[in-house]
Amino acid sequence: MAINVRTPLEWLSVFKTTRERFDWITPLTCLALTTIGVFFIYSAQLEQARSDWIRQVIFLFMGAGLYAAVALIDYRFWLTIVHWIYLASIVTLLLVFIPGISGGAAEKWGARRWIAIPGVTSFQPSETAKIAVLLMSASILTRARVGTISQSLGTLGKLALAAGIPIFLIMLQPDLKSAIVIPPMVFSMLYVSKLSLRFFAAAFGAFVLVVGVVAIDSYRYVKFMEEHGYDFLRDKGRYEATSLVPLHDYQRNRILTFVVPEIIDPKFKKDAYNLNQSLISVGSGGLTGKGWTQGTQAQLGYLPTGVSHNDFIFPVIAEEIGFLGSLTVIGLFGLLLFNSVRIASLARDRLGALIAIGVTLLFAVHVFVNIAMCIGLMPITGIPLPFISYGGTFLLSCCLLQGLVQSVYRFRRDRS
Repeated sequence: MAINVRTPLEWLSVFKTTRERFDWITPLTCLALTTIGVFFIYSAQLEQARSDWIRQVIFLFMGAGLYAAVALIDYRFWLTIVHWIYLASIVTLLLVFIPGISGGAAEKWGARRWIAIPGVTSFQPSETAKIAVLLMSASILTRARVGTISQSLGTLGKLALAAGIPIFLIMLQPDLKSAIVIPPMVFSMLYVSKLSLRFFAAAFGAFVLVVGVVAIDSYRYVKFMEEHGYDFLRDKGRYEATSLVPLHDYQRNRILTFVVPEIIDPKFKKDAYNLNQSLISVGSGGLTGKGWTQGTQAQLGYLPTGVSHNDFIFPVIAEEIGFLGSLTVIGLFGLLLFNSVRIASLARDRLGALIAIGVTLLFAVHVFVNIAMCIGLMPITGIPLPFISYGGTFLLSCCLLQGLVQSVYRFRRDRS
């Protein structure tokens, strides 16, 4: 049997076709960010002799496989099973409320955010819920008519239900950080669908109203603490029973630590401790940093070991590779987000554009909020930094989401 050997010109044609069908900017940027993440997870835990960086590498290889698999599938396929994906995400969100399923450590402080996998790891259902809401919202907006508010009431009702149920279940865990990233994603998809600007004006008014209510509640909380004692209240959560705002006292402490740290934690030893140490880490890095593994804040344990490798990994980066290194990381995120917007503009249909924009806003919120909270521009929420913070479920979800964007790019010319 004759073997067909391709000529150099034929191989050049194959390479050109592959290059045109595959966007290399996204995977290379993601690889750079995950590599940075592994190095600084290692650095943050060097003195603790922990090996979470090895687990992160394992999840990185798993994520790369997931990224490739999702990228090779036409993104239109997910519309055929989107209801099953959504139902599965709701079921997993409900499973965490079964006593014992989160594991003793996970439930120690009353939080039920994980499903424990004995002897292996734990799984965070809120991450899959974000993906399910993204696909369900894209499905609804692709099939529905969107225009004026009156024309879009049915669609808005479906979206409110599709996003509201997971948000409600996530808030019950409680996991405020995962819940707050979903609305901006859905709003961005509504904007791309060219919903009337009056809706966004009304939504902004509602947002201002909510902020006002939270501000009033925070003021009452401070007064209540002054009357009953700070430490007693922080331990017992007594104010929660008298408030109409669905926040826990530790969440109020985080908000007030950002606004008036001198009242909540004047000595920076409790609620304001993480923020204070984070600011010291960022400020001490200077222009070029102290060198990899040479940062004193993480190495000496001033930046708490429980957060230095995940939510507060950016201060570790800033201290060890300085302003220029931090700027490089931010630049990589900027490139990733800009490229996703570019892919959205190249999408063959509304569905592709909605998916790409939804993923872009979801990542943008994560990046902005995480870095902003580390440098004192926003209250501490515990939102991780994509591809860099430690976390298996989070890393896999990031890879899957970027795989969807790659799929939009790969199939942009197929208009069947």
